Amino acid sequence: MGTVAAGVEVVGHTVPDQERVLTPDALAFVVRLHRTFNPTRRALLERRAARQRELLAGALPDFLPETRHIRESRWTVAPAPPDLQDRRVEITGPVDRKMMINALNSGAQVFMADFEDALSPTWTNVISGQKNLMDAVRRTIEFVSPEGKVYRLQDKTATLLVRPRGWHLGERHVLVDGEPICASLFDFGLYVYHNAHELLRRGTGPYFYLPKLESHLEARLWNDVFNFAQDELGIPRGTIRATVLIETILAAFEMDEILYELRDHASGLNAGRWDYIFSVIKKFRNRPEFVLPDRAQVTMTVPFMHAYTELLVRTCHRRGAHAIGGMAAFVPSRKDPAVNERAFAKVREDKEREAGQGFDGTWVAHPDLVPVAREPFDRVLGDRPHQKHVLREDVRVTARDLLDVRVPGGRITDQGVWNNVSVALQYLESWLGGVGAVAIYNLMEDTATAEICRAQLWQWIRHGAKMEDGRHVDAEWYRSVRDREVARLADERKDPSKLYEAAEILDRLVLDEEFAEFLTLLAYDRLD
Repeated sequence: MGTVAAGVEVVGHTVPDQERVLTPDALAFVVRLHRTFNPTRRALLERRAARQRELLAGALPDFLPETRHIRESRWTVAPAPPDLQDRRVEITGPVDRKMMINALNSGAQVFMADFEDALSPTWTNVISGQKNLMDAVRRTIEFVSPEGKVYRLQDKTATLLVRPRGWHLGERHVLVDGEPICASLFDFGLYVYHNAHELLRRGTGPYFYLPKLESHLEARLWNDVFNFAQDELGIPRGTIRATVLIETILAAFEMDEILYELRDHASGLNAGRWDYIFSVIKKFRNRPEFVLPDRAQVTMTVPFMHAYTELLVRTCHRRGAHAIGGMAAFVPSRKDPAVNERAFAKVREDKEREAGQGFDGTWVAHPDLVPVAREPFDRVLGDRPHQKHVLREDVRVTARDLLDVRVPGGRITDQGVWNNVSVALQYLESWLGGVGAVAIYNLMEDTATAEICRAQLWQWIRHGAKMEDGRHVDAEWYRSVRDREVARLADERKDPSKLYEAAEILDRLVLDEEFAEFLTLLAYDRLD
């Protein structure tokens, strides 16, 4: 499209329906958001970097003394709107047209359409995702498969939430004053501009999930963005609602403060378990006492994960907010019922634990898991939409509890090293090919799980971690596993070019002396 206004240039190649999404008024709106709030965003990202330097120098996080009055005073968030009262099962997935229809029809109470970890942010995916949301809001979305099967929305569908990309990401296909527009504001702005009034007309509203926050100041920025957008669009303040993913170790120390900053717009907190594990590795990567075993052994019952979820439920219910549990990522097998039975039993056990802790709902990645996850919550909730009355006043979580990364019986195994290499390779290959959520070994893998894989490999090599057989994980061992896995996977492909590109990226992520903050930042320029 080229230069469309002073200082604004669209450099992405023209894709279908781009003119419908990037109208002059919509683009002007997101540019105003960017110019108003990007300076604060940049300052907060600098603050993140400074905080990381402190942690690498040996500091440990703690609850903030300057916000003690917020934690100790009485206040609550705004009441949830009617269609966000019952959230017992939420399904997540990318903004792919067919997947969106299936998710909205899945029987879950909520569907989170994801521009972040489940999306490979090609320009085509980003623009088509916004078009798909516009059609979903207006209930005109449909999809016809190559075989002629037609997918349409049922009469009753899940409540729609949207997850924009995190504060750290830019959208390089739109330049404002010579720099990429903030991806968070681009995703949020286009959705709210095109759909806020239509959503309200239909009795719902613009609802969001906010990812990767590291402090209450980042939540304050989102709150300022919400107020600005509502004023610009002429809708009442408080119309926008947001659930925050607590998926970084630093945010776990500021749950009260995050809800407080967003209290007129907050609907709850979510235990984003995969990114949370990645965050612990990343933030304390130079400390040998924070080396974790195989990712499959880092369950929700190990001390630091249990403490964080206990604190999340207590914090949410004390403030009148929903507490939403973690992801069940299993993808059912169409060939092996025994695999499914074992996996369903584990999912059921996980959701029974969450319902017993006091969570009001939980996440799944596949429609077949909706009834499995609902059953434990139905037993606990009955006809109630949530269990905010369960205040969990018995919970006392200290900073030491949140940092207790012991994993009883945990070990690093050959299988764990191979799985991390294999999953990271296959996910990066898929992501480079434009698909950001992919089933690998019966698990739905996204950016968050790939981040754990590559971060563990880097951590194990950095610290010469000892495997269960006494060998140490080193760069030579990684390369041998990588070479064998690349050869095996290449034999299964007609065109392994993306796989070889994935291996090149993974080598940098695993072997570079400096730890890459996000794999998406390293690989983004390779996308269309």
